[in-house]
Amino acid sequence: MSSLNIPMPREQLERVVRQIVRERLLSAGPGQTGAYAPNLVVNTSARHMHVSPADLEVLFGQGAELTVYRWLYQPGEFASEQTVTILGPRRRMIEKVRILGPARKESQIELSFSDAIALGIDAPVRRSGDIEGTPGGIVFGPAGVLEMKKGVIRAERHVHMSPADAEYYGFKDKQYVRLRVQSDCSTTLEHVYCRVNPAFLLEAHVDTDEGNACDLSNAASVELLA
Repeated sequence: MSSLNIPMPREQLERVVRQIVRERLLSAGPGQTGAYAPNLVVNTSARHMHVSPADLEVLFGQGAELTVYRWLYQPGEFASEQTVTILGPRRRMIEKVRILGPARKESQIELSFSDAIALGIDAPVRRSGDIEGTPGGIVFGPAGVLEMKKGVIRAERHVHMSPADAEYYGFKDKQYVRLRVQSDCSTTLEHVYCRVNPAFLLEAHVDTDEGNACDLSNAASVELLA
């Protein structure tokens, strides 16, 4: 199987360029917010699957590759055109679960609490990629059936940020912070995991249950707090 090699779309490229410009303007020391103004984006992460190349072939046939349906906020990441159906122990199914790309080393399914209850899966809250000891499930694709022995989780709420963003807030990689959402259902979400990497744009992810509970789509403002 050949590797995915798609140029970064203009929209994502512009975000990266704006981030670089903002970071170049960061001339103040720690705790001084003079020139640098981070652009915090908070997105709701709906149920989805990450897939390994081998499992992709099981589901979609030999030589299958992910194709872009929509580019996501983080550079190089996308929602693919490929979707699957997930079957849980309660013999209920969730259809049209979208696969996110690019392909990963191990397959993983991320559900909301409501999704997990509906399927009858006791999905633990885990960071993405931390799937040891997690339950599995049965996944149906157009070419075959994948029996996952592990990998079904409820994704821990988290925030992606660059080193410049971390310096602005005074945060560190792997630190837990809070996310304050001002809306008609104002909420402060605790235990938000910081992921710091030079390739990241500033973006927090919550699942659909959390986003609906705080009316995120109609929020007046969002704020990261220590």
